[in-house]
Amino acid sequence: MADKTADRILIIKLAALGDFVQALGPMAAIRKHHKNAHLVLLTSAPYVDFAKAANLFDEVWIDEFRPKAWQLGRIKALRKQLKSGHFDRVYDLQTSDRSGFYYKILGSGPEWSGIAKGCSHPHANPDRNLMHTLERQKEQLNMAGISDVQAPDFLWAKSDVDRFDLPRPYAVLVPGGAPHRPAKRWPEAGYTELANHMLSEGITPVLLGAGAELGILQVIKHEAPGTVNLGGKTDFIDIATLAQNAAVAVGNDTGPMHLIAAVNCPCVVLYSHDSNPDLCAQRGKAVKIIRKETLKTLAEPEVWAKVQESLTGG
Repeated sequence: MADKTADRILIIKLAALGDFVQALGPMAAIRKHHKNAHLVLLTSAPYVDFAKAANLFDEVWIDEFRPKAWQLGRIKALRKQLKSGHFDRVYDLQTSDRSGFYYKILGSGPEWSGIAKGCSHPHANPDRNLMHTLERQKEQLNMAGISDVQAPDFLWAKSDVDRFDLPRPYAVLVPGGAPHRPAKRWPEAGYTELANHMLSEGITPVLLGAGAELGILQVIKHEAPGTVNLGGKTDFIDIATLAQNAAVAVGNDTGPMHLIAAVNCPCVVLYSHDSNPDLCAQRGKAVKIIRKETLKTLAEPEVWAKVQESLTGG
C-alpha cells in the first residue's frame, strides 16, 4: 500500500497531449494522497508550461536526455538527474518501454508503481492493454493504495482569449492530427462543408491546429469565408479556455480533442479503423463518437446531425 508519509515523489508522464490530459486526474489523486510530499513531474518539453499551470507539482523536470541503450553518456546524465531527486516513490504513468528503461537506470531505491519487471507496486493485470487509459491508470493507482481518482479540475485553465475577438456563438474545429497517421483524419472537404453549414446557421467555425496542419486550415478558411483561423496562435491553455466558451467542437481523434472534451465542451469526435475509442476515447460530460472503417466515407450530414444533438443537449 502507498505510504502517505513518503517525502519525495516522482511522476513520469512524457507524452502525448491526449495521454497527458487523461493523466491529470490520476496526477491530482497522487497529489491529494501525498499532500505533504515534494512532488516532481518528469515530462516532455511541450507540456512543461501546461503542467506548471495545473499547480499540482513542486517541480517540473524536462525529459531532455532520452538515452538509447548504447548512449552511455546520456544514460549516466539521466541516472544522475533521477538520483538527485532522492525519491521515496515513483509513479510511472507512462508505462512504456522508455519509462521501464528508466526504472533500470535508477536501480534499487524508491518504490515504483508501474509495469517494470521487479517493481514494488506492479499493475498486475495481464489484460491492462485491453482497458481504456483512464480505467487502466485508476486500477494501477488502486493497486498502489490510491483509490480516490476523480476527473481533472480545469478551473485553473484560464487565458485571455478575448484577444481573438471571436463572435458568439462559435464552434471549434480540429481538422488535423498526427501526420504519420493520415487515416485518422476526416478529409478537409468534409470540414469545409461543415464550416459552411455552421456559418449558414449563424455559428462561427474556429479552426485550431499547428505545424504541418496549417495548410489544411488555410484551405478550409479559403473555401469557407467567415471561418476564423487560429492555426499556430494558441497554446494548450488557450485551447482549454476557447473550448469552455464554445457551443460545440468537432475534430479527429487527436490530442486537442482530449483537452476539449475534458473541459466538458460538447464535442463530436471522428474515428476511423486506425484507433479504437474503447481504449482511448475522449472523456467528458458531452462526448459523441462517430466511427467509420474509413473517414473518407463519412458524409457531412451525419456529422451535422450529431452537432445538432450536441447544441440542443441531446
